[in-house]
Amino acid sequence: MTQHARSRRSGGRAARHALRAAPLSEDKRPIRPGMSGGTYKPLSDADIARIHEAALRALEEIGLADAPQSGIDHMVAAGAILGDDGRLRYPRALVEDMLAKACKSITLHGRDPAHDLDLSGTNVHYGTAGAAVHMVDVHGRNYRESTVQDLFDAAKIVNTLDNVHFLQRPMVCRDIADNAQMDLNTVYATTRGTMKHIGTSFTEAAFVPDCVELLHMIAGGEDKWRARPFMSNSNCFVVPPMKFATDACSVMEVCIEAGMPVLLLSAGMAGATAPPTVAGAIVQSVAECLAGIVYVNSISPGHPAIFGTWPFGLDLRTGAMSVGSGEQALLTAGCAQMHHFYGIPGGAAAGASDSKLPDMQAGWEQMCSNVMAGLSGLNMVYEAAGMHASLLGFCHESLILGDDLIGQAQRCVRGIEVEDTDLALEEIRATCLGTDGSGLGPGHYLGTDQTLGLMESNYVYPSLGDRTSPKEWAEKDKPDLLKNATARKEAILAAPSEAEFDPMLDAAIRKRFTIHLD
Repeated sequence: MTQHARSRRSGGRAARHALRAAPLSEDKRPIRPGMSGGTYKPLSDADIARIHEAALRALEEIGLADAPQSGIDHMVAAGAILGDDGRLRYPRALVEDMLAKACKSITLHGRDPAHDLDLSGTNVHYGTAGAAVHMVDVHGRNYRESTVQDLFDAAKIVNTLDNVHFLQRPMVCRDIADNAQMDLNTVYATTRGTMKHIGTSFTEAAFVPDCVELLHMIAGGEDKWRARPFMSNSNCFVVPPMKFATDACSVMEVCIEAGMPVLLLSAGMAGATAPPTVAGAIVQSVAECLAGIVYVNSISPGHPAIFGTWPFGLDLRTGAMSVGSGEQALLTAGCAQMHHFYGIPGGAAAGASDSKLPDMQAGWEQMCSNVMAGLSGLNMVYEAAGMHASLLGFCHESLILGDDLIGQAQRCVRGIEVEDTDLALEEIRATCLGTDGSGLGPGHYLGTDQTLGLMESNYVYPSLGDRTSPKEWAEKDKPDLLKNATARKEAILAAPSEAEFDPMLDAAIRKRFTIHLD
């Protein structure tokens, strides 16, 4: 090859690299938040009908125990029946009435409207979740307790990741012993870290008003907060099997009054606190969340509530959670179908790993359930990045690597377009026969208008994933995936965040509340 040819080739490669490095306009991006899934359907229509019928019977015949008195009053007034055994039972007519009143299309707002999430239909969004109590040190290969700084750092990282669409609190601030201050500082750290929608939990109902006051300050007033609530309450309102979590229900009632969207989260463990069969675990979770729909809509008809069926897998040999299993992927996909059947925005868990580190096991576990959740059209894919050790450990490097992984999962969600231009018959003709009448084409598609035109809009490229040849890899000193993820983490954390509060607002917050984050 001549020097001129080499220069021309390298110049073309440099131009292509520059093109890929430039941010794409929203309409040109190959993937984006809220793409429609729903092509994967492990349950038949008959299966869905049987699960629905079983859930209705469970509510009519078994019911739920341990609702707070306020919840009993609301639900009995709506038509639930309080038995002598203290359990609330739900006639199917009541369930159907409340489903008709339930909010069918929810927008979860970000502090920046560019990050708003449309939870209608089969629109898919990926994000974090958890409440892990440890952080993963990938280089020391050990675990330590999580802190408020770790939570802020996670929020700051999420704010920069294209394919992580929302932040639900992924870890607990273990360095704050007082639960009221922990809840308040969770709100502060997450909102200061990201402009995307945030989900969090509250320990007690009495702790919510201060947190809501803080949210009003950040929003610029109660009216602005109620117009665009950028935080939702992740609420474990049930303790499976078929019991209400009394304290969490009280929290939920206060959050509804404050105008905060709620995630009705039922997290039974198949084989322990839920039936061991995939179908049975889905039945129980659906029944519990239907009771939640009755609860919410008996208080405030049409209040935004996400149908949070989160049944988890279990390794029946040991009793350990198996969130990275094939059974988990099926549980989540089946739940997504039930959400669509009811026409209610829903969420479930996918993308978490049982592996203790971001290794090959974590890769296969995270990808399997993330892809199946997306293909099933799950509106909110919780736990999608960063979570390890069956929800006990969170990892910043894994969160960053998860952005690449979710990018590939979203490309699967987008699917295959089959328009005339996609069939490419004329491209095949020109490549094989030529366009000059010679009968000889170039014999390849490299450099054609279609190939170059679709290079960015149809293909998803990893930020950290390595696609070089072994020779190129060696020439680049054999780059290490985890070290590169750490380097990116450090660069993100060293830069200022767009979510940082105005200094005057921050001073006012610190004067009003005890803030633990420097």
